[in-house]
Amino acid sequence: MIEYIKGELAELNPTYAVIDTGGVGYGLNITLNTFSAIQGKSQAKLYVFESIREDAHLLFGFSTKQEREMFLLLITVSGVGANTARMILSELSPAELCDVISSGNDKMLKTVKGIGLKTAQRIIVDLKDKIATSDIANELPTATGKPAVAINNEVKDEAMGALTMLGFAPAPTAKVVMAILKEQPDLPVEQVVKMALKQIK
Repeated sequence: MIEYIKGELAELNPTYAVIDTGGVGYGLNITLNTFSAIQGKSQAKLYVFESIREDAHLLFGFSTKQEREMFLLLITVSGVGANTARMILSELSPAELCDVISSGNDKMLKTVKGIGLKTAQRIIVDLKDKIATSDIANELPTATGKPAVAINNEVKDEAMGALTMLGFAPAPTAKVVMAILKEQPDLPVEQVVKMALKQIK
């Protein structure tokens, strides 16, 4: 089992990183949170989860042990695969996800692409006690202290569509749009787009 991979960051985009260690390039699927944590660095250390299937051998990389632990908890839930877990951890930090599950906020979980109400409720029911009995919540930096805000999906989708049409990549665009709407959930689409244009690198 691979615990972590540390080395030169040879390639990086919002969903994938290649770490060169000992002349071997390891390709790892990553979350947007991990992308943000290692962006701009020449060296990186990612904690690893190996997904070995008949048709593929995939590596998932995480910037912290806590993010990997949340990922491992998510994939124990029926109907939540590795890619869905990665999507959830791209839209919510481990601390935010702990808050959402602990408070039973299925509306917030449902804002994640591909998560319906039943899956959101199943995640909360299955993981609430596991998070409470594990040390993960204590190990995480607390979320901002604000209650999780339900995002206006219509505004999010319209803003994302406009920014994608302007040529911006969907993954980093989604991160910026989500952050804006979490802070100011009542903004109209045009304001979200204007603010995002200033923030997207």
